[in-house]
Amino acid sequence: MAMQTLDGEIMVDRLDDRRLLAGVRTRRVFAFLIDYALILLLMVPLAVIVALLGVLTLGLGWLLFGILFPLTALLYVAATLGGRGQATLGMRLMDIRLERIDGRRVDPVLAVVHTVLFWAANAILTPLILLATLVLDRKRTLHDLLLGTVVTRTG
Repeated sequence: MAMQTLDGEIMVDRLDDRRLLAGVRTRRVFAFLIDYALILLLMVPLAVIVALLGVLTLGLGWLLFGILFPLTALLYVAATLGGRGQATLGMRLMDIRLERIDGRRVDPVLAVVHTVLFWAANAILTPLILLATLVLDRKRTLHDLLLGTVVTRTG
């Protein structure tokens, strides 16, 4: 695997191919919307389980409703983005994936940290978070830049 240095970061040469970045910004937005819908669907059976748990524990289990969405989202991201395909189901449908610029695999911990940083940046900069992709190299966002990742096309 051929490597080069870019602004102090070691990067695989394969990421110089601009075709890997064509349409990534738009695809990322649609992948996010698809993933958001899938997470909401995953919450339905989990909400039923938490409701039943609340009945069994005389209401104590209902406290889990407060963390149900973030917990579901983080488990989904860890299993999909941190998995073999390095992409959530929405990203797979949009033919994109998350890669580390040094060529190593994205593990579940990095996937979760990537998502937490995305939500933190999104809470502060909404909708300006996508503006970084207009000026940063390889259409990266701020959390991509901090973590040494890039989103590329798979096909």
